[in-house]
Amino acid sequence: MSDSEIKAKLLDAATMHVPFDGWSEGAFQASARDAGIDIAVARAVCPRGAVDLALAFHAAGDAAMLERLAATDLSDMRFRDRVAAAVRFRLEAAQDKEMVRRGTALFALPHHSADGARAIWQTCDHIWTALGDTSEDVNWYTKRAMLSAVYGSTVLYWLGDQSMDDEATWAFLDRRIDNVMQIETVKAKARESKILGPLINGPLGQMMSHIRAPKGAATDLPGRWSGQS
Repeated sequence: MSDSEIKAKLLDAATMHVPFDGWSEGAFQASARDAGIDIAVARAVCPRGAVDLALAFHAAGDAAMLERLAATDLSDMRFRDRVAAAVRFRLEAAQDKEMVRRGTALFALPHHSADGARAIWQTCDHIWTALGDTSEDVNWYTKRAMLSAVYGSTVLYWLGDQSMDDEATWAFLDRRIDNVMQIETVKAKARESKILGPLINGPLGQMMSHIRAPKGAATDLPGRWSGQS
């Protein structure tokens, strides 16, 4: 079996353990046992055990979202609605809220917080890339940073949502995206301001023009600093 097939079998078995035991060592060992996978083999593909398996669970959700995005015609939607649809697809890809809740608790721990932040960033990068973002400057970062904030807050709201078909969550998501659109309006007005405009369009803008997005797969930060504008 390939590494991806082993992880898939482990994740399938984990659905019976993680909701009760969290993404723990006990749940990892029980998942390997139930999947019929030798624990040494399981550790070969998940060296950190449950932490790596939780990240594989997150990555599987990203893959399901991307598959659904590719199969859905969003051309008639406003761009902000396409973003909302992508976030909704991502949440709906995680069919078990308790698995997500346990993952949120795991990645809230200080020693795993960087992994959690990176996973959310990658989700948002997948969304922007799938929706056709071609930015290569500082906008590459601001788009993903703002969407990470929207996505993270929406996940937390969704975990506590008891409304029919999560309708309250989708309304919350729309409000958060509206907030982001308002920020973009403020930024545009700031550029036109007699006070802030010269700073933004002058030395600050010159400095920001040297920031470049990562080359190739956007998995590492902070990207690069270019000496050329």
